[in-house]
Amino acid sequence: MGGLRTDLSGQAAVITGSTSGIGLALARALAANGANVMLNGLGDAGEIEKTRKSIETEFGVKAAYNGANMLDSGEIESLIADTVKTFGRLDILINNAGIQRVAPVEELAPETWDAIVAINLTSCFHTTRHAVPVMRKAGRGRIVNIASAHGLVASPFKSAYVAAKHGVIGLTKTVALEVAEAGITCNAICPGYVRTPLVESQIADTAKARGISEEEVVRDVMLSAQPTKKFVEYDHLTGLLLYLVSDSGASANGAAYPVEGGWVAA
Repeated sequence: MGGLRTDLSGQAAVITGSTSGIGLALARALAANGANVMLNGLGDAGEIEKTRKSIETEFGVKAAYNGANMLDSGEIESLIADTVKTFGRLDILINNAGIQRVAPVEELAPETWDAIVAINLTSCFHTTRHAVPVMRKAGRGRIVNIASAHGLVASPFKSAYVAAKHGVIGLTKTVALEVAEAGITCNAICPGYVRTPLVESQIADTAKARGISEEEVVRDVMLSAQPTKKFVEYDHLTGLLLYLVSDSGASANGAAYPVEGGWVAA
């Protein structure tokens, strides 16, 4: 894995929503730089185990898996406790778990709103409230919330997602202020469109919502917002992540970093 490198040897990280897509890319980047990683997310049990073993084999670190449901505060508490029990410490928390549905606000089911806000925002609160005491005791910690360009700007048909991601940035700023003197930082990364499994499903949903083809969604809806006209690559996110979790990132705190080809500059 190319790009920025930093020595995370012996550190322990938990990454929610890390069995595929952005979360898995972030977990692999941390492991490639020496961190032991706790994976979390959905998927086929056999495939998840293959992924876990491959990280251990490829990078020579410890990798574990906890299938905590991000809708369940008790399971989230157990995820953090399991990470500390497994690795004896918790240095890095990456809040990445997320879901998305696309629909006009008057057609969005209340239960869908509740699930999107719970997984994208409320789960970040639960992981953070349990991780911070561990980090305070150690005198150091790094929290990175994966928000979205939609945490900075809005798009139609995404009311719950946009609201939740704006909330993630507010939570990030507040936590950063609270932990600033404890050697802990809290920041947010705001990606534009990355061609993940989540985005693939958005393409189909958006095509239906707007009554256009999937090709038109990619060209005229998604990438029209990104001046580069290209999807964001995983490496563009992992480079920033490694800076934020490193000692060099100690003064980066309470910020939301856009990685979206200039989308929010317009």
